[in-house]
Amino acid sequence: MSYRSSLFLGLALLACPLTSVAADTPPNAGAPASGARADYVLQPLDMIRFQVFQEDGMMRELRISQENTISLPLIGIVDLKDKTIRQAQDMIQDLYKRDYLVNPQVNITVLDYAKRSINVLGSVGNPGVVYFPQEEGMTLLDAISRAGGFTRLADKKHVKLTRVGPDGKTESYEINADRIMQGTTGDTWVILKGDVISVPERIM
Repeated sequence: MSYRSSLFLGLALLACPLTSVAADTPPNAGAPASGARADYVLQPLDMIRFQVFQEDGMMRELRISQENTISLPLIGIVDLKDKTIRQAQDMIQDLYKRDYLVNPQVNITVLDYAKRSINVLGSVGNPGVVYFPQEEGMTLLDAISRAGGFTRLADKKHVKLTRVGPDGKTESYEINADRIMQGTTGDTWVILKGDVISVPERIM
């Protein structure tokens, strides 16, 4: 065998293990769904697809319950409250790894986002119901913008936010939106489902 043939054979043999490793690795192991960020917080009534790489029989399409739970093969009820896609995948992988599977690769895909809405009332262009962007959060100014923005008579310094807390109690906050717009405060007020924003008129 010539020197050139021996060199070619040696390089080919070195390449074989790399091909084998790639074939055993899922193309998007642990990656969130296309269009859904890994930091998206899963919501009640979101429809998701649950998959474990090379475990086709475990694939499920299911809707997250109002209590933020899902039921999965082998491990049963899983609480997804306040979990991002990435956090949910990591938690479920750990549950399977503990007793059932060796190095499981879990993937969660959001198939259908639950509709989330708030009410924006008062001195805005189009008062009424405002829907959240499907996979994104929303701030106070985002919500007001989607409701047509402030009118010329709006009192931006005394915007009222009403929210029902986890304990069922209603809380109200008075917010100076002028300061947010000017960048003199770091609090942008992230809006939650069910919030009510009221923009009063200035007293002339």
